[in-house]
Amino acid sequence: MDLKTTLTHDKIELPNNFFQNIQKYKEHLFKWNKIHNLTGAKSEQTINEFIYDAVFPVSFLPKVDSLLDIGTGAGFPGMILAFALPHTEVTLVEPLTKRASFLQFVKADLGLDNVKVVKKRVEEMQPKVFDLITSRAVTDTKMLLSLSKNFRDVHSKLLFYKGEKVFDEIETDIGIKHKIIETKNRHYLLLGEEL
Repeated sequence: MDLKTTLTHDKIELPNNFFQNIQKYKEHLFKWNKIHNLTGAKSEQTINEFIYDAVFPVSFLPKVDSLLDIGTGAGFPGMILAFALPHTEVTLVEPLTKRASFLQFVKADLGLDNVKVVKKRVEEMQPKVFDLITSRAVTDTKMLLSLSKNFRDVHSKLLFYKGEKVFDEIETDIGIKHKIIETKNRHYLLLGEEL
């Protein structure tokens, strides 16, 4: 996958420095990954797919001022969304020291004023309302709704990066309006009262 060509073809609007930041991010990720094993994604092809996967929702998300990413890991989707949404305050929550250190290093090296890295479990954070809460590959939808309850109100949106199991997860009434945006490899579960 040629990331730039694919994103341009999909008409996903991105800031001018997005691909420059992505290039630096990938260089750091490959370097750190050799020592710290931050992610199982080892090839450029897989990393490009992860980046595309992370940034695709920019094509359908409403404009938001604040974003909380639960369990950012090596940066997916939170750090990638921070590159794509420079005017959004992005809080990356990651309890593992090596991953949080990597995120902090990328923030500092790329001069990302819109990023805050929190090295904690989300349950340990002080309550605060965010416009958008994201999470990828952390846990099931019910658990994510529970983990995020102190960080949202009726106006907040939630975006969970899911696979095909998403349909099983929302068979029971989750008590919140939702829609599923399907792409070839991903199901995005968008939740919020005002969809």
